Amino acid sequence: MSFKKTNHLAETNNRSALNYAANDWNRIEDPIDKYTWDKLNSQFWLDTRVPVSNDLKDWRSLSDLERDVYSKVFLGLTLLDTVQSNDGNGIIREFSHTPQEAATLGQIQFMEGVHAKSYSTVFSSLMTTQEIDGLYEWGDKDIYLQKKTELIDEVYKAGKLAAFAKQYPENLNFTMIDREIELAGMKTRIASTFLESGLFYSGFYTPLRYLGENKMVNAAEIIKLILRDESVHGTYIGYYLQKDFAELSEVDQQELTGWAFDLLYQLYENEVNYINEIYSEIGWVEEVTTFTEYNMNKALMNLGFDPLFATSTADKVNPLVMNGISTSSSNHDFFSAVGNSYLVGEVSPMKDVDYAIE
Repeated sequence: MSFKKTNHLAETNNRSALNYAANDWNRIEDPIDKYTWDKLNSQFWLDTRVPVSNDLKDWRSLSDLERDVYSKVFLGLTLLDTVQSNDGNGIIREFSHTPQEAATLGQIQFMEGVHAKSYSTVFSSLMTTQEIDGLYEWGDKDIYLQKKTELIDEVYKAGKLAAFAKQYPENLNFTMIDREIELAGMKTRIASTFLESGLFYSGFYTPLRYLGENKMVNAAEIIKLILRDESVHGTYIGYYLQKDFAELSEVDQQELTGWAFDLLYQLYENEVNYINEIYSEIGWVEEVTTFTEYNMNKALMNLGFDPLFATSTADKVNPLVMNGISTSSSNHDFFSAVGNSYLVGEVSPMKDVDYAIE
């Protein structure tokens, strides 16, 4: 893990002589770390506190096609969040600038795990074991879902290799210069932001659309809680990418920009195919594509790049769905703690009988 040189950490060529430094939150190098840490912790939630089983009546009223679309997009979200929690944020953490950023990225990584698990809560609340198993088998074989995961994972693997090269250069059997390592770390941030601020949204569309029709409101509550987290994740990771980008030479800036848009084009081409596969029969392809393009523009802006899809503006998005991601809504307020359906336990004093464990 990389930290800027401070008087708390002595960097030497002799690893055995390295002084290990405790994380001092009283000496904040960048206020954005403390702000983001506090913000994410104020938003803490768990899927078990959302009564998804209350959606069973709505779920049973949906047609077979509607349930098929709903379950498949949730499985797609599960896979992407699994990649983020298992790999993405952990690799970005290896390129952290401050101890506080490293801690904040650890919190983000944990919440990505909560997100991934929350979809399983939806599945177990609404579907049979046989249906769930069949759904996961579909995800394992779907070429477009697997392709977008592969495109992101390839960047993460390169970032993991660069992180190893940075920390253990003496153990490499090849040469990787500092510039290559730095750019690999930045590419990891770009891929992560494209995933969290862009690719997720073709899946978010379905629960938000049904929420606008007052259906499946508890499952949508989980999505809104995830959306609120992701809005912070994308902004925070993009913030550090922009700082690093500003320090690059003009040549490196051009190279990285070209690489970023090349990756986006590949992801977009595959995403269009994925959207057509999932949504063509239900007739939502055009509106889901517009929503996805709108959010890919947001991902680009989080990274400091210009929007790409000029016609996919907020006014072109289905207003029912747009209301679901609005930060002015009661459940997705950037400054709120949890959503309307989130259940908080009541506190009562402990009694002697509570300690009688058989």
